[in-house]
Amino acid sequence: MQCTKPPSRTKSEEELYNAQRKKVTSLNAKFLGLEGDGDLQFLLTGGDLLKVRSSSWKKTRYFKLQDDCKTLWYESQRTFFKSNPAFSIEDISAVRPGRQSEGLQKYTEEQVGPRCFSIIFKGRRKNLDLIASSEEEARRWVVGLEKVITSTKGLDRQVKTEHWIFNCMRKADKNVDDKLTQKELKDLLLFMNMEVEDDYAEILFKQCDASKSGYLSGAEIERFYELLTQRPEIDIIYSEYARTTGLMSAADLQQFLVQEQREEATLADAHALIDKYEPDEKVKEKKLLSKDGFLIYLNHPESVVLSPTHATLYQDMSQPLSHYFISSSHNTYLLEDQLKGPSSTEAYIRALLLGCRCVELDCWDGSDGEPVIYHGYTLTSKILFKDAIQAIHEYAFKTSEYPVILSLENHCSVEQQQVMAQHMSSILGPALLTQPLGDTMPTCFPSPEDLKRRFIIKGKRLNKLEAAFSPEAAADTADYDAVSEDSEDDEKEEAEEEERKKNKKKLKLAKELSDMVVYCKSVHFNGFADARDNLSFYEMSSFKEGKALELAEESANCYIHHNVDKLSRIYPAGSRTDSSNYNPVPFWNAGCQIVALNFQTRCADMSLNQGRFLVNGRSGYVLKPSYLRDAASEFDPITLTRGPWLKHKNLHIMVISGQQLPKVKAKKTSIVDPVVRVEVQGVPADVAVKETACIDNNGFNPAWNESFTFEVHVPELALVRFVVEDYDSASDNEFVGQYTLPFSSLQMGYRHVPLLDQNGDLLPSSGLFVHVMVVDA
Repeated sequence: MQCTKPPSRTKSEEELYNAQRKKVTSLNAKFLGLEGDGDLQFLLTGGDLLKVRSSSWKKTRYFKLQDDCKTLWYESQRTFFKSNPAFSIEDISAVRPGRQSEGLQKYTEEQVGPRCFSIIFKGRRKNLDLIASSEEEARRWVVGLEKVITSTKGLDRQVKTEHWIFNCMRKADKNVDDKLTQKELKDLLLFMNMEVEDDYAEILFKQCDASKSGYLSGAEIERFYELLTQRPEIDIIYSEYARTTGLMSAADLQQFLVQEQREEATLADAHALIDKYEPDEKVKEKKLLSKDGFLIYLNHPESVVLSPTHATLYQDMSQPLSHYFISSSHNTYLLEDQLKGPSSTEAYIRALLLGCRCVELDCWDGSDGEPVIYHGYTLTSKILFKDAIQAIHEYAFKTSEYPVILSLENHCSVEQQQVMAQHMSSILGPALLTQPLGDTMPTCFPSPEDLKRRFIIKGKRLNKLEAAFSPEAAADTADYDAVSEDSEDDEKEEAEEEERKKNKKKLKLAKELSDMVVYCKSVHFNGFADARDNLSFYEMSSFKEGKALELAEESANCYIHHNVDKLSRIYPAGSRTDSSNYNPVPFWNAGCQIVALNFQTRCADMSLNQGRFLVNGRSGYVLKPSYLRDAASEFDPITLTRGPWLKHKNLHIMVISGQQLPKVKAKKTSIVDPVVRVEVQGVPADVAVKETACIDNNGFNPAWNESFTFEVHVPELALVRFVVEDYDSASDNEFVGQYTLPFSSLQMGYRHVPLLDQNGDLLPSSGLFVHVMVVDA
């Protein structure tokens, strides 16, 4: 969005312009439920803030919320007439008061802390670090922005759509006269990702131009809006069940819920939905549901394709830790690639806020006796170990209360290992687990419930855990293999071997650090028989993706048995220098719990991970199916012998339509040609892909009405993924949006599918409308 020098106006034109702006602002505030709100008014008035980029770059910028109540615009006082940057409220991930960001901690003094705040963006965009003129002004900015963000998130899909179309209309009305010419109408359609032939645009215009004036105004614009928001597919469904004077009675709605949505709904449930969703009070008094109310119901989060029961914490959390899939990150400290990308505490914060429960810390000796974290033998930047621990401590339990595993890749000297132990002890305090739970030596893992809000250290240990219950004291230090079990590739192993030869000795492990390793002692894997006979439950191995895939394909049942009472961590091959990811599904199929991915790299593999952990309250822990928790299980995902895991289903999906798909190019005339791909990921027998035809030049309201059938043999391990792409006959299609969820979490019937962008963030107003049916094969 660009702000340029306003055109010169007469006094009367200026008064009219200001009145229209006031009206627009009022309507947008009403959309957000913030009409007359003082904090919103503060943002709309705006003010000067000091923008901080470095110790030498601190410049004053004027910030202001625009009339659409969703765009924050700022300018330099010296470049008033130049184009200035702006960003959407929907691009903001969080607003953090004080000196919480790396930039503010590094480039400002502690005394300005109360006047500081940071705007944290979704994706890879850098934080916006700001200083207000007073503590009260900083508070007003933070409170106001948080209020608008919360209100925007709280809008249902229908209101978001109305808000979006209204503001598209304002953009198209170039001369701000509350009238739309035929040219402006065509521009509006382009804004909305829809290209039509001139003849059709003229027909549409004439349909609405009842006054024959050559422009649309007042009721004519309302008529045009009605045509835009018309959903023919909803009309058909509604008319099928609206049998009471053209409206839905409670009995009609109950029949729809039972027959189409496959819900066990009572007449009382139908009455409750009418009370909740019917916007017309007169219709509500008659216990009826209008078409508008029906559409509001279909757009509500409870009615989307993800079961609302599964969206909350619904699983048993009292089983041993090894019985759960655990959301896990690799090279958590990196924001980009692992050769020269920046390391940042922000990367830990982002992963933890996404529900990640196992983070990695690559620890090396730093200057001034302070250990640092970075990707060894590369050009990645470094962060202080203590800063990473501080960030982890602050953000570990904001999304989930369940335990966080700190996976230490330790390359430090004894002295700096002792510093590491000291930092973890002082910063994490009593939340750091340093002894087994209970008074006796455990024989299995505690549960996530037992370990709520606790930190678990994964790393090397000098002795067996049983020594914690023995009166004999262990040695202060001991030699251990300098090549970690997590070494990522041959080149790194060779570099570490050279380092070891140069020092002419093995690295030593500090007792202080060793004693902090309780339930996750890192050991080398020497085969399933050796692990069964010689390893305790708390001794765990890490597997490079290639080795793990070999085991998962050739010895799947043995791997499953191994993972019943022991933890396995999988990590990407070191050859993935771009921090790309592998497909995590084969490892989940073999019962592996800690399948670590590069969270900084958003891709199809990360979307599968996000879909796996979308459920169970986004706690980062998902209970494995019973046959992956049974030491006598005969399940093998490759051969698929008969057993309780075989629950052969037919999944029928009809892709009906799409709504407000985003452009993939910023150019106004660039319109998407959307195509939808539906994928099933799971055991090899269930993997399948089906694709619709593409719809030319329509990202606003494309309609496909195409049906697909999938055979699913092991539904508890299957994921369903909806992908929308912009079709290109000459090159690869471009990504538009996707949504992934577990097969067992699908709601049947007519459902909206929300869409997420490449970063995994929700695309406002965008979605698919589908019909889902699951039947026994």
